[in-house]
Amino acid sequence: MDAAVVTDTTLAIAADYDNRPDALIEILHRVQAAVGYVPEEVVQTLADTLNLSRAEVHGVVTFYHDFKREPHGRHVLKMCRAESCQSMGGEALVKVAEARLGVSCGGTTADHSMTLEPAYCFGLCAMSPAAMMDGRPIGRMNEARLDALLREARS
Repeated sequence: MDAAVVTDTTLAIAADYDNRPDALIEILHRVQAAVGYVPEEVVQTLADTLNLSRAEVHGVVTFYHDFKREPHGRHVLKMCRAESCQSMGGEALVKVAEARLGVSCGGTTADHSMTLEPAYCFGLCAMSPAAMMDGRPIGRMNEARLDALLREARS
């Protein structure tokens, strides 16, 4: 999406909230849903439109981990790295996923088919290690399940 379209989209979404600064998080979520991430030009556009400093908008975007600063892959695999999942082999599975995808955790494959992200608890501790693929939680993750998920995502 080109910069002019991103700006127009951002301005239209902000207008839906009467350009209220207290709606910043909701506006950012909608912009991300429309654009796929929060591009840098959105930060300045919202700062100007909502009468906030650039630092205030930037602070919100960078504080909340769900706001993406770069385009992510068509599929997003989140792997839990919290203590319960670590104790059940989750870190080894993260290494396997990194090797299979050829990216470090937090990265996106060169073809933009997959993003591998760290997560810190899905509330599935009794079914550790856990992951989430495109918003779908998966408990008792193992290498075979990981491979099946990656095959499914590539098809």
